[in-house]
Amino acid sequence: MRAPFTRHSAIATVALLAACALFAPTAHAQGRGAVRAMTLTSSAFPDGGTIPTKHTQSGRDVSPPLTWSGAPDSVRSYVLLVHDADAVTADGSDPLLHWMVWNIPGSSTSLPEGVPSGAQRDGGVRQMSVSGPYYRGPAAPSSGPAHHYVFELYALDITINVPAEGMSASATRAAVLAAMNGHVRGKGVLVGLYKRPMP
Repeated sequence: MRAPFTRHSAIATVALLAACALFAPTAHAQGRGAVRAMTLTSSAFPDGGTIPTKHTQSGRDVSPPLTWSGAPDSVRSYVLLVHDADAVTADGSDPLLHWMVWNIPGSSTSLPEGVPSGAQRDGGVRQMSVSGPYYRGPAAPSSGPAHHYVFELYALDITINVPAEGMSASATRAAVLAAMNGHVRGKGVLVGLYKRPMP
């Protein structure tokens, strides 16, 4: 029987995912200082709250608005990773990728609601999901507990030269994560919950 979810288990889950996904914060710092804790929020839902239907596959499937603060001065670009902590890829190797955006300009402090689809946006911003070059909203089944959708924002001291086309989503994510290694200077996390309504 699955243990009930609590706020403490959410924090533990996020911490474990962060360590596994990007090895460890100290691996990125490489003697250049600790990774700064940033604040990542959305006006659409609070941390640990339910993601509104409009931002899911049951609704309009548009990306939620995101805002962040507390980044270090050395930021050249940001990477946003959104994955379902309770679902994995077909081969079971990675959490299911719902959205990855990289080369967000270092001067940015937000992403608007409803980022348009397309592999590459103005300014070299690139995006990918398990389905293609666009945001793919939550779609957890109505049976069972709500899934945890983890939004992770990384502040980097570089931009990343990884194309958004020509590779699978899994290979693209691996290439972006490899390019990030040693260059993460800040990180913010936001968790949203969702499961489909009962039919």
